[in-house]
Amino acid sequence: MQIQSDICIIGNGAIGKTAALGFAQAGLTVALIEAPANAKPEQPPAEWDSRVYALNPLAQSLLNRIKVWGALDASRVTSVEAITVQGDGNQHPGRLSFDAYAARVSELAWIVEDRNLNSALDTALQFASNVRRVTATAASIAPDSDGVTVDLANNGTIRTKLLVGADGVHSWVRGQVGIDIAYRPYGQRAIVCNFSCALPHHATAYQWFTAHEGIVALLPLAGQRVSLVWSAPDAFAEVLMRELPEALAARVSTFCKTSLGDLQPLANSMTHAFPLMMLRPQAITASRTALIGDAAHVVHPLAGQGMNLGFADVDALIKAVAARGLHRDCGDSRVLSEFARSRKEQILLMQLTTDGLERLFATDFEPLRLARNIGMTIVDRLPFLKRRLIAHAIGR
Repeated sequence: MQIQSDICIIGNGAIGKTAALGFAQAGLTVALIEAPANAKPEQPPAEWDSRVYALNPLAQSLLNRIKVWGALDASRVTSVEAITVQGDGNQHPGRLSFDAYAARVSELAWIVEDRNLNSALDTALQFASNVRRVTATAASIAPDSDGVTVDLANNGTIRTKLLVGADGVHSWVRGQVGIDIAYRPYGQRAIVCNFSCALPHHATAYQWFTAHEGIVALLPLAGQRVSLVWSAPDAFAEVLMRELPEALAARVSTFCKTSLGDLQPLANSMTHAFPLMMLRPQAITASRTALIGDAAHVVHPLAGQGMNLGFADVDALIKAVAARGLHRDCGDSRVLSEFARSRKEQILLMQLTTDGLERLFATDFEPLRLARNIGMTIVDRLPFLKRRLIAHAIGR
C-alpha cells in the first residue's frame, strides 16, 4: 500500500478526526492513521458516557463549520449558562461566580460526551471523499526537503507534505521527531462518574476547592443529571475508586446538597480514574511536522480547557495552511512558524494559570489559604475582570 496525501494525521481521537475534516473541507487530501483497536471485554453500556468535555464557543464554531455540530445528538448536549466556584475553609471560604448574561454571551460552554462527539465525527468522515482512513501502526518517519515518508508496520507507505501528530499525551510522533518535554506529575487522579440529582441544576457548573481532598467539579448533563470530575490526591483517589457508586454519590452530595440535593448513580455508571500532569513540549513543530491536542500540551483539568486548547490548535493550523500562498506547500517552514507563533501565547497562559492555581490551592499554609479565598471574593466583585477571564476561557 502506497498513499500520497497533502496531510497525514496520526491519531484516532476527536482532535485528529476534526483536523482531518477541516483540512478536507479546505480541499486538501488527508490520510488519517488510526491504531488498531484493542479488543475489550463486553460490558453493559452506560446510560451516559463518563468522559465529557466542556466545549467553548470557539470549539463549537469549528465543529459547526465542518458540519459536525449539527450531527451531534442534541438531546445529550447541555449548555452551561453559569459557573459557581467555592473556596475552602469555614471562615472566609471565598466564592466566585460567572454567568452568560454578565459575560454578554448566550452560553459559556456546552457539555458533550466523548461518545456523542466521536460518533458524529465518524459519520462525517464517511462522507469525506478526500480523507482516507488507514488502520495501521506507524513504524518510522523520514522527513526531507520535499515531504515526509511515513512507513507503516504492515509494509505500507504514506508520502505527505505535512505530518500532524494528534496521538495524545504519550505521542509517538513527538518522540520520533526529537521534541523533548517538561513533565510535572500532580500526584492526583481525575475521578469521573455520572449521577442524577434531586434538584434541577439550572445549566450551572459547580466547583469546590478543598483543603485536603482536591478539587470537586460537577458539570450539568441533560435532565437532572451531572458529571463528576474530582481531581483527588493519589492516596485519596484510591479510596474513592474502591467505593461503591452509591457511597461515592453520598460523599459528593455533601458538597452540593443545598444546590442539587442528594445524588444517585446512573444505571451501569462506571467510575474511572485518569492520572493528572502538566506536559510542556519544548516546541510544537519540527521539520514538516506539527503537534496538536495532548501531543502539544497537557494542562490540569481544573479550568476544563484541555480539549478546547486542542480545538484551537486545529483551527490555527488550518488557518496557517490556508494562508500559505500558491508558492508554498502545507509543510513549509514558514507555515509551521506561523502556526507555532499563533498558539504560543494562549498555550503558555493556560499552562501558567492552571499550574499556578493547582499550586495555590494545594498549599496548607493558612495565611495563603485565607488570602486566596479573600482574593476570589474580590474578583467576584469586579465585573470587568470577570469578563476578561471569561473571554479567555471561551476562546475570544
